[in-house]
Amino acid sequence: MTESPGILFSIFSFLLVIGPLIFVHELGHYLVGRWCGVKADVFSIGFGREIAGYTDSRGTRWKLGWLPMGGYVKFAGDMNPASQPTPEWLALPPDERARTFQAKAVWQRFLIVFAGPVTNFLVAIGIFVAFFAIYGAPRSPSVIAAVIERSPADRAGFVPGDRVVAIAGRPVDTFDELAEMIRFRPDERLRVDIVRGGIEKSLFVVTAADVERDRFGNEFRKGSIGVKAPQMVVEVPLAQLPVEATRQTFRIVRTMIDTLGQIVTGRRSVKELGGPIKIAQVAGQQASLGPIYFVSLLALISINLGFINLLPIPMLDGGHLVFYLFEGIARRPVPEKAMEWAFRSGLAVLLSFMIFVTLNDILSLGALKELAGLIG
Repeated sequence: MTESPGILFSIFSFLLVIGPLIFVHELGHYLVGRWCGVKADVFSIGFGREIAGYTDSRGTRWKLGWLPMGGYVKFAGDMNPASQPTPEWLALPPDERARTFQAKAVWQRFLIVFAGPVTNFLVAIGIFVAFFAIYGAPRSPSVIAAVIERSPADRAGFVPGDRVVAIAGRPVDTFDELAEMIRFRPDERLRVDIVRGGIEKSLFVVTAADVERDRFGNEFRKGSIGVKAPQMVVEVPLAQLPVEATRQTFRIVRTMIDTLGQIVTGRRSVKELGGPIKIAQVAGQQASLGPIYFVSLLALISINLGFINLLPIPMLDGGHLVFYLFEGIARRPVPEKAMEWAFRSGLAVLLSFMIFVTLNDILSLGALKELAGLIG
């Protein structure tokens, strides 16, 4: 029998996750914009009609939109990433024009846009710093303590005492890194570099594909090879906490890139992609398990937001950054016609993706159960 936290609890948990993360993302843009001397006209959490807001002493309108699926900061003069002047902009008084987004050097505009995703990564790093300070960090060496009989590792020739140094050419330092790399590669043939008795050698193993089911009925397809090692958690020195937290953040980013590559190449099903409904479902489930699970999800979603926004797609921060890189290298803005087509195609890609993941969520069994609970 599966458990369900309920549709209302899931919606509340979703808002509790997405709202603060959107806020800190936009706050990154806003603070760096202020540092660069740019006036912000609007700071909005959510889109659509304003349901609450106020105007501060700097003339910035802080508001809450009725559709909490994103947010934005509208800087003065922020009309297009190519920073092409318009008659209205040219007609502004010099002192007012100097405070607009368009008037700033390309490196300043780059930093303002880049600050949003970076802030999301910093939130995750801060969460991991707190976790490692309280609970310590996993430090099990990548040495195999036991090999399960007739497992993929046994058939490949692994023996206790083997120290794994790399998987598929990627260095491995801890058993947790080893387990994570295997977990996200079910049914794959991998080259594993080991050290046995001081001698380096390579073994090839085909990972098994295990399907696990959690208490909420979610199924996970994960790879395994049948090796074990003792779990060790060590205290992290205070000065090392940010370093360890940053490593953990970028390990997750690397896993996201690997998973995306597997989906693109067909090694993973596109059904694993999730949208707002799936995020709400998972947020409710993790919140029902307790604060630690919920905060862990907060860190993971924050990394996702930072990563997705850095993708080089027009309409996203990453697309803007590509335009600024072009402008910095070519010493001229992106041509207006190219900009127009880039934004049209970027908008089409984003809308298509949002429709796809939303339908994917609705057609998934878990989402249908949640919708049935709402009707019932």
